[in-house]
Amino acid sequence: MWQAISHQLSEVLGKPFQITEREPVEGGDINACYCIGNGQERYFVKINDRDQLATFETEADSLRLLNETDCIAVPQFIHIGTAKDKSFLILNYLPTKVINDQAAFELGQQLANMHAWGEQVEYGFDLDNYIGLTPQPNQWRRKWCRFFAEQRIAWQLQLCSEKGIHFASIDTITAKVINLLMHHQPKPSLLHGDLWHGNTALTVDGPIIFDPASYWGDRECDIAMTELFGGFPTSFYDGYQSIWPLDEGYIARKPLYNLYHILNHCNLFGGSYITQAEQEMRKLGLIGD
Repeated sequence: MWQAISHQLSEVLGKPFQITEREPVEGGDINACYCIGNGQERYFVKINDRDQLATFETEADSLRLLNETDCIAVPQFIHIGTAKDKSFLILNYLPTKVINDQAAFELGQQLANMHAWGEQVEYGFDLDNYIGLTPQPNQWRRKWCRFFAEQRIAWQLQLCSEKGIHFASIDTITAKVINLLMHHQPKPSLLHGDLWHGNTALTVDGPIIFDPASYWGDRECDIAMTELFGGFPTSFYDGYQSIWPLDEGYIARKPLYNLYHILNHCNLFGGSYITQAEQEMRKLGLIGD
């Protein structure tokens, strides 16, 4: 496999690249991650089974568009390929460390600028992609309430149902989500889509975000997720608010937006996330006591 990666990377770079350095890198629990080098240049490689090639292709699409905004730093896409029973994604390698308060403030400002970028009038994305390993549908919709209810909450509930996890009538819950968001029609913003602290870091050139699951949606979805698992300094929110203050209704919508990620964890991990999802749906009035 490594010989194939070396050969394909050489073709992309237009010069020989012989791997002389290969070190595992912590990169979550989905892919095997490595830093490879030839003594002069280094690259970041994600590796998974061949049937996961589509996850790398959609990640590359998101990275390209995020980079196009010129608002926020993301890893640079180099190459996607396959070798025997494996698929891989190659990005530029950037040494990183945990974001400090000053960098978090800057990241907040950059994210607000990214959310304000573009003139999209509908919600969705040109391609379906993945949130973790879960397929994420992104069919274009003009009404935000229908996009979020049908392609986020109802989709996850259907996946739960297929695994034997049932909460209540999916149609009934979907109708209630539509009602909760009926009068909320925000500007479609380009989202990172999976913005927890583990997908941010600090480089020598400033903050960076990675592992996106992008689509055009309500900017509050990104902000809500930063609060779901914690880890973002207060300065991050100060930076965001200094560029584009959040609407007053955000606090009420936050638990609904985070329900999507809790349901995704139900599908991926089950266990306590099932109880958490049920509790959140009761608080939101989506299911009865």
